[in-house]
Amino acid sequence: MIQSILIANRGEIACRIIRTARCLGLRTVAVHSEADANAMHVRLADQAVAIGGPAPRDSYLVGERIIAAALETGAQAIHPGYGFLSENAAFAQAVIDAGLVWIGPPPSAISAMGLKDAAKALMQQAGVPTTPGYLGEDQDPARLAQEAAKVGYPVLIKAVAGGGGKGMRLVERAEDFADALASCQREAAASFGNAHVLIERYILSPRHIEVQVFGDSHGQVVHLFERDCSLQRRHQKVIEEAPAPGMDAATRAAVCQAAVRAAQAVGYQGAGTVEFIADGSEGLRADRIWFMEMNTRLQVEHPVTEAITGQDLVEWQIRVASGEPLPCAQEDLRITGWAMEARLYAEDPAKGFLPSIGRLDYLHFGTAPGGRVDTGVAQGDTITPFYDPMVAKVIAHGPTREEARQRLAAMLDGTAVWPVRTNAAFLVRALAHPQFVAGTVDTGVIGRDGAAMAEALPPSPAALARAAARLIAPSLAPGLRLNAAPARTGHFLLDGAPIAIALDGTHAATATPERATLVCESGQAWRLEPWHHQASDAASAGDGAILAPMPGRVIAVDVAQGQAVTKGQKLLTLEAMKMEHTLLAPFDGVVEALQTEAGAQVQVDALLARIAHQEA
Repeated sequence: MIQSILIANRGEIACRIIRTARCLGLRTVAVHSEADANAMHVRLADQAVAIGGPAPRDSYLVGERIIAAALETGAQAIHPGYGFLSENAAFAQAVIDAGLVWIGPPPSAISAMGLKDAAKALMQQAGVPTTPGYLGEDQDPARLAQEAAKVGYPVLIKAVAGGGGKGMRLVERAEDFADALASCQREAAASFGNAHVLIERYILSPRHIEVQVFGDSHGQVVHLFERDCSLQRRHQKVIEEAPAPGMDAATRAAVCQAAVRAAQAVGYQGAGTVEFIADGSEGLRADRIWFMEMNTRLQVEHPVTEAITGQDLVEWQIRVASGEPLPCAQEDLRITGWAMEARLYAEDPAKGFLPSIGRLDYLHFGTAPGGRVDTGVAQGDTITPFYDPMVAKVIAHGPTREEARQRLAAMLDGTAVWPVRTNAAFLVRALAHPQFVAGTVDTGVIGRDGAAMAEALPPSPAALARAAARLIAPSLAPGLRLNAAPARTGHFLLDGAPIAIALDGTHAATATPERATLVCESGQAWRLEPWHHQASDAASAGDGAILAPMPGRVIAVDVAQGQAVTKGQKLLTLEAMKMEHTLLAPFDGVVEALQTEAGAQVQVDALLARIAHQEA
């Protein structure tokens, strides 16, 4: 077996590969950009090599530096993970030409499946059912419009070199075709350097079904059953599960054997995923499932397949790349239970899913039986703007689909991250959507109902009361006793905004009060502070100190030193975590001190200004 591996990737997948390699007793080498010098995958590996600047084009996409790092460190093989150079046939060939082992499919297989039109033509020859459409070389707009009319509206225009939802347009009416085509071609040319497109029939109740396949160098190809990845947002997968709900044995056999034929047609070796589009309007039927494309790499959602089969797919990759036969024959593979995976991202659903970057001051993952968390970050690490903002993959396995769903929801519900925002609450609501619960999700569910899932909800009174109790010393909470009637109302700041919280006797005051605490509920987190600690949105400390509620940038200063102000008057505005926080005067007075200016970067609790009481 290979004894040393360089991982040409970062984040959770690099950590995932390192952990399996360590279990096999193999030496690992990490590569990293300047931004990732202290990243988890660097800390886990036996050796690490810097390969360039923070941007991927200056580091993780520079194949020559990665190969040089492997040669310099004595690594025998390169594992590309997913993304970056994992499906780059030229890089795979360069690795092989350098005398290294490529832990992936042959470059010829990557090339064969790299262009959607050529891949579909090849699949048709192999007897794999493909979506009705046009794959021709003639790219004249008039010809494409003519072919779209033959297929019948609605149609999809797709870039032949596309991926990740780019270079794709849905056209519902003939009169919209020309504009959609031009837009799709521009995006395809800019993203992939190839403006060619194909036309496909648009499936009205589409479900995304994919099959995990594996081949070795001895001519064997097996499948490890299917996954359902239909819950998507803008063509990006959100929650995946295995097996697919509603898949009967006959349909499973048909689609999985079609996937095996697809892999055999290109002499496939290693891990791959054959993706299908299904018309789910009448349930899953073999005659309504068509080939879409093949991903010639390990998939993000591979853990759900590992959970239901009990296999380690990264170990399979390493063994197959070492020349060993597949660890299992087809008849040895079984489905046990159900598994689901959610992609936890550093993004704010309530703000249009904008990425949320910054230091992970607090990071806690919920737990459940059969739970697993694959992550590339730990508390204290930083989410940077340079890469995909994934925090973790949260996976749950259970004996039934409903138990797996409940376990995953519990894990996400118990997840708390601060001050970076995440989509955990959005995922919890997605898992509770009636169509997801019923197992009848199509790819348009989030497009139709996503606004309600993304809505920012406040913490419950009970969660607020529990947190408030941690901030109040017994001497400051007269009458606050266990099992007592409501004692009084406390005044606090929740994420910098004033809030009154009913303090009741079911929550005992802490003996040593904290300066601030987190309210954690349903996958969300808020910072709660006593009223007097800092000022934000409506008031400030009683002594007139105006403190920064969190790290950020001062974007406006509306007063000058020595200026008289009235209670509630705007003093300055702080931008933090892509949100603006207006700091107001807590009482009538005079700006005694002004410690900042527009454009300044400030840390949490930094003194920005001080308001003095006006002499009577």
